[in-house]
Amino acid sequence: MDIKLIKTEKEYQKALKRMEVIFDARPKTKEGDELEILGFLIEKYEDEHYHIEAPDPIEAIKFRMEQMGYKQKDLANIIGYKGRVSEILSRKRKLTLEMVRKLHEKLNIPLESLIQSY
Repeated sequence: MDIKLIKTEKEYQKALKRMEVIFDARPKTKEGDELEILGFLIEKYEDEHYHIEAPDPIEAIKFRMEQMGYKQKDLANIIGYKGRVSEILSRKRKLTLEMVRKLHEKLNIPLESLIQSY
């Protein structure tokens, strides 16, 4: 087990290939420990080099609605009138702080996504 920090794309690709080979390793074995450490190193490299921006609030709401099979009337039960929901989803009205709180609480949308400017 020759594990070191991943600093280049080439090392990253090599680590991914090794991870594929040992993916089914049992915990508390030499390969299991290697898999766990490799996972941390890969995650660190990805966090530094492949940062993914949070979606804008409206896209986050639409995505969660789709996931949950919600319609605009379902969202109206959370944040207010159906007309208001339509204005928000068409970007004619901004989310209020109270709406952000309710969307986070009821739909479990991350606050980081809901508070971004759009």
